[in-house]
Amino acid sequence: MGFLEGAFQKKNDEKSCGIAMALAMGGYFGGERTAAKVLQCGFFWPTLFKDAKELVKGCNECQRTGNLPKKNEMPQNFILELKLFDVWGIDFMGPFPTSYSNKYILVAVDYISKWVEAIATPTNDNKVVMNFLRKNIFSRFGVPRALISDGGTHFCNRPLEALLMRYGVKHKVATPYHPKQTGKLRYPIES
Repeated sequence: MGFLEGAFQKKNDEKSCGIAMALAMGGYFGGERTAAKVLQCGFFWPTLFKDAKELVKGCNECQRTGNLPKKNEMPQNFILELKLFDVWGIDFMGPFPTSYSNKYILVAVDYISKWVEAIATPTNDNKVVMNFLRKNIFSRFGVPRALISDGGTHFCNRPLEALLMRYGVKHKVATPYHPKQTGKLRYPIES
């Protein structure tokens, strides 16, 4: 004789207590969900699913709440779990008037902390980008998960793609139609 069988002498007492416990523990749902809640509370009787359906049909609150149809549900957006320095945005600024033989500034911004790394360079080619990534990003902050850049030839080329593939970095190209992504590099301090 189990604990529940000894605690409840009458079958009706067990049913009403089980259903009341299920409703108290999870709100108002359809018949099958209510029966599942009763089972989770540790109650069972042979006509459980039939009784739960009848209860839900007769319960005013259950009828008002009910289950939402799929078309009325809110879309579920996954929460991305990112750590510091996991995603970097990178872009060239310039050309500027020559200063110490440098015309361009290569800027990288961490998307989480808004940390900015920048160097002045005489050219804006893929060799500068690869050296910058190795010396200033990978060695100091670790290898990121993703690198976001515009579609310039200094970012979209085979040597850089090979470097990123070797380190397992996903390269995402931001298009001009998504100004939020490229704007982070322009104004990192304001956001």
